[in-house]
Amino acid sequence: MGASGRAVVRGMRVVAVGAAIAATWVGGGTARAAQLPFTGSLAVAIAGFGVGVPGQGVADVGASGKHLTGLALGAGAFQATALTVSITTPAAAPVGGLQITARNGAGSFARPNGGVMPLLGTARACLFGACPNAFANVVVPLSVVGQGGIVTAQGPVNVTVIGAPWTTGTAVVGTATAMGFARGPLQSSSTAQASGEIQLVTPIRIMTNLSADAAELPGFGVLTLHFVPEPTTIALVGGGLLATAVAGRRTRRD
Repeated sequence: MGASGRAVVRGMRVVAVGAAIAATWVGGGTARAAQLPFTGSLAVAIAGFGVGVPGQGVADVGASGKHLTGLALGAGAFQATALTVSITTPAAAPVGGLQITARNGAGSFARPNGGVMPLLGTARACLFGACPNAFANVVVPLSVVGQGGIVTAQGPVNVTVIGAPWTTGTAVVGTATAMGFARGPLQSSSTAQASGEIQLVTPIRIMTNLSADAAELPGFGVLTLHFVPEPTTIALVGGGLLATAVAGRRTRRD
């Protein structure tokens, strides 16, 4: 992958809102708010395959005991410019590659209902060939992804995108599903601790004016956060590409 295909990863810190966000952690079932550093990835999957962007920062976290009740992220924790992945698996046809130029907007989530975090930018599904020289390209505007609404884009391929908020449950598009979860380092619910993890998913319905075999492409956004044990900036492990498999599977909840 060339320099134009690498994710732009920047550390960021969310400023706490008021003294409550800066409060220290206490035990038991007492409600509390604090900041937890995280590493993670933000992926956009189309037709069962995805391109993902690593990121890191500090999240504002609300909890009751060890149970995560709320989560807020600042804008720009995840960013990519022309990040590209080729897809050669026959099951993905006619999609031959994906390319994303996007970043996250500010997000706010509450468990168990999920919440809103918009994506700013575009994803490109390269049809009948690899990016950027495919026979046809479907440019997918992402502005409604993660917050809901409908957006259309006119071009060689006309596109309508229907978005929805994020959830830790199951996102469904046609017969395809993507699963969210929240889990902690202990057997009990302990997501709101260092080494806790949360994955939120959002369905993306992509409709085009192409032939019947490519008229509707199922898509998903997948946001995964891992709360790290140290408050300092931690180097990301792994590359910038995340192969996100989405299949007809049930969600397991903690």
